Amino acid sequence: MRLTESSFSTFLYFISHFTKKKTLSTSHKSPTPLKVSSLVTQSCFLIPILLSSILHAFSFWGMRGLRMIMWTILLVLAILHRASSHGIQPLSRIAIHKATLALDNLAYVKASPTVLGLNGQNTEWVTVEYSSPNPSMDDWIVVFSPANFSASTCPAENPRVYPPLLCSAPIKLQLINQRSDFSFALFSNGFLNPKLVAVSNTVSFANPNAPVYPRLAQGKQWDEMTVTWTSGYGIDEAEPFVQWGPKGGHQQHSPAVTLTFERSSVCGAPARTIGWRDPGYIHTSFLKELWPNRVYTYKLGHRLFNSTHVWSQEYQFRASPFPGQNSLQRVVIFGDMGKRGSLNTTKQLIKDLKNIDIVFHIGDICYANGYISQWDQFTAQIEPIASAVPYMLASGNHERDWPGTGSFYENNDSGGECGVLAETMFFVPAENRAKYWSQYEFLNEFIFYYNLFALDFIFTADSEHDWREGTEQYKFIEHCLASVDRQKQPWLVFLAHRVLGYSSDLSYAVEGSFGEPMAKENLQKLWQKYKVDIAIYGHAHNYERTCPIYKNQCTDNEKRYYKGTPKGTIHVVAGGAGASLSPFTTLKTKWSLFKDYDYGFIKLTAFDHSNLLFEYKKSSDGKVYDSFRISRDYRDILACTVDSCPLTTLAS
Repeated sequence: MRLTESSFSTFLYFISHFTKKKTLSTSHKSPTPLKVSSLVTQSCFLIPILLSSILHAFSFWGMRGLRMIMWTILLVLAILHRASSHGIQPLSRIAIHKATLALDNLAYVKASPTVLGLNGQNTEWVTVEYSSPNPSMDDWIVVFSPANFSASTCPAENPRVYPPLLCSAPIKLQLINQRSDFSFALFSNGFLNPKLVAVSNTVSFANPNAPVYPRLAQGKQWDEMTVTWTSGYGIDEAEPFVQWGPKGGHQQHSPAVTLTFERSSVCGAPARTIGWRDPGYIHTSFLKELWPNRVYTYKLGHRLFNSTHVWSQEYQFRASPFPGQNSLQRVVIFGDMGKRGSLNTTKQLIKDLKNIDIVFHIGDICYANGYISQWDQFTAQIEPIASAVPYMLASGNHERDWPGTGSFYENNDSGGECGVLAETMFFVPAENRAKYWSQYEFLNEFIFYYNLFALDFIFTADSEHDWREGTEQYKFIEHCLASVDRQKQPWLVFLAHRVLGYSSDLSYAVEGSFGEPMAKENLQKLWQKYKVDIAIYGHAHNYERTCPIYKNQCTDNEKRYYKGTPKGTIHVVAGGAGASLSPFTTLKTKWSLFKDYDYGFIKLTAFDHSNLLFEYKKSSDGKVYDSFRISRDYRDILACTVDSCPLTTLAS
């Protein structure tokens, strides 16, 4: 008998002799909020195996064998690092479809409390006790949701007849509301041929359908904010809406539209198979005619057809200033979050949230890669941020790319999602959500989306669709850059997921392109012509900053303080928000001013029309490790530099 594919989804915790003592010592302390899925890494379950290999090698072959094994381990770790840098989903390492039943009446798994969220919480800690009569480094615990995975009624196949060597320990885990109940299962025999040993009692939230995880996004006008959230209520069960208004003032109700998708909506495995999980319902409400800079409160609501209401907690946000208004604006930008280092990144953003006006996550959002439950995990993780400031997305390869679906790169990086999850779970101010760059095509309103605030014009390109000269997107990029009123919005920032500019990442250096092939050749004339100040990318999992550059040549020898007429675009890679880090080439490039092989994010602060501060902060401590300033007047933008102005005449 096999386990059903649709049950497998949510969390994973690996158990071995190497971790039990640590688990025991920490489980009784006040735990730092940590999603269970974040405990999984590609190498965690290999550590006991590698240690065992070292001991065996030394026993049989002495130092020569030990050296051979060590070289093998280094090679394996290098391969794992390369794989993890490309965002392989840890859950994909488990051959759950090969799982067989080996229920043991001497083993057990117990979870408590059994009912969560009694006080309205959407996240709560659960203590899991387990016992195995024959503990092994190949034992591990997984959470199934929904809890019923068609195994609890099957008889045991291998009852123990000898006295058990009992080994048990409590684990404290954090569960989030995902519209279904949960059960924990103890497996043996590793990940490739797992055997089910014991199943726990079920655990559920008091209201699994409750509205959860609000995420704000800028609307199609500067004075519009959208609120998107997830629930278990379809439109045939309840009417979704947002109750909102000025803080301390009159509250009104705005209805919400509701979306969902079916298994057939996604494009391939694992999203259609073992990674599938019912996404629930995604609701979006549009809060319009906001007053500039005013603080608003809001609550998510569902009116059931028996006239009762289900409410979320109360949240608040500050509305955008009027475009062109001379006021302080602070923008955070990063890419490639994933799970490994992302908890530190979110921790630092939450800590500094009162000094942030908007967040741009430029692709590779949560690396679900077809394991749909991970999107719930991610929206729960960023809820403290996304519920308070607009959280804007760009499309990355791990959201969009899939063969035969119109993506520019014909690979399997999205795990069959082909853009459906990102386009549904988050609101994008576009007429066609499948084209992240086609917002307000050829309409004047477009400028207000990217001119989200008074001083910045931020354009987000979609690197997963064709951006070459002559394409639809290229024409759109030029139209938008040409539309900017630099007198009102002096700072022009270009965003994309893949590195369409310059990078010393090893993968690009090996190709010899130091960036996406053909990208600079096609786009640099636009950056130069329209005097783009900064271009920021993800995809390469590190941090790097270039000099102001045009056609592979530094156009300014200054490194920290730029003033006067912009001479070239500064290119920045900020792909270290949490996914596994990727190394740099050892080749030295004249245009690279600062590199950092660490996790971090960018913060732009526009003080007024003449002064901009760029900061790179590490996720580990939130401190600034690289920075520069730009100071100039409007006349400096009007002045000509190389290839930035049309031809002139000497005639009077």
